[in-house]
Amino acid sequence: MILKKLSLVNFKNYEQLNLEFSDRINCFVGNNGVGKTNLLDAIYFLSMCRSYFNNVDQYNIRHNEELFVIQGTYHTSAGHSEEVLCSYRRNGRKIVKRNKKEYERLSEHIGLIPVVMITPNDSTLITEGSEERRRLIDTIISQYNKNYLEQLIQYNRILQQRNRLLKDMGGQPAAPLLEMFDIYDEQLVAAGKIIYDERKKFVDEFGIVFMEMYEQIAGPAEHVQLFYHSQLHGADMLKLLQQNFGKDRQLEYTSVGIHKDDLLLLIDGMPAKRIASQGQQKTFLVALKLAEYNLIQKHSHKRPLLLLDDLFDKFDHQRVQRLIELTHHILPGQIFITDTELERIAPILSQVSNGHFIFRIGNNEAVRLE
Repeated sequence: MILKKLSLVNFKNYEQLNLEFSDRINCFVGNNGVGKTNLLDAIYFLSMCRSYFNNVDQYNIRHNEELFVIQGTYHTSAGHSEEVLCSYRRNGRKIVKRNKKEYERLSEHIGLIPVVMITPNDSTLITEGSEERRRLIDTIISQYNKNYLEQLIQYNRILQQRNRLLKDMGGQPAAPLLEMFDIYDEQLVAAGKIIYDERKKFVDEFGIVFMEMYEQIAGPAEHVQLFYHSQLHGADMLKLLQQNFGKDRQLEYTSVGIHKDDLLLLIDGMPAKRIASQGQQKTFLVALKLAEYNLIQKHSHKRPLLLLDDLFDKFDHQRVQRLIELTHHILPGQIFITDTELERIAPILSQVSNGHFIFRIGNNEAVRLE
């Protein structure tokens, strides 16, 4: 899919904006805080039905307004046109339409327009807890495997119900409620096994591609690895749930299951969280995201949109050029970039691409530079 046109109404800092894009590279330049990242977030929203940065839709409405609207016009490889519209009214519900027809469930839209985004916030993949890395795995697989997404939604729904029951039990005797736990546990196991098997297969494949991408960016001097950590390795999930039921009652939440999985990130056999420099962390993140792009393209047979937010802030000129060349030549899809320095990015784009647009962002507007 190629995003040809983007229209915004009351989305974040933009009252109204209409843009037309190049099929290859589009760059938004401007000072910090002028809304460059908001444009990438709008593009991401059209693909994933949510903001990349927060899950509260009303925070995306322009100040003192009642609703926002994002609309995108896409061209497919078959020459067809697709219209996607996302809107949200304050204290209302979110609406997503494809070619003017509203989806019954938002999950039906996920995967239509694959997207990969890289931002400075992604450092949490390395520095924070396992939830961030599980979200990465789930976001990737969900864009090419509908059944995985459905099972994940089912698992999380049952997990919430089980946790609510654990909390509501308090000091009550367990006997009258045991039958409900049996039902929840069977449902968790059924969905959990599918999710576990898919994650295990994914990490095996993803790790190989990630190592190749890392070496292309940083060279062969460092040895990097990814490992899938799960309580289900060599264990029966139903038995784990039963064995930990007493502990779960005390904690008032479910302490075992695939919602505790993690993706271990290693450099030279040591956790990247402990030893990686800022440069290594950024290289690690870029390699993860380029591997994400590679796998989504392979399994969905679609070219994801690649969104690079402030990627070059701490990279020297040579590495910036190398990364743009890498993404432009290896990844055949459409690319969107933000940067603060026109003088830095413009010459590099001129060297690597004949088909790029540059937009100057400021005063809640975007002007294409000729």
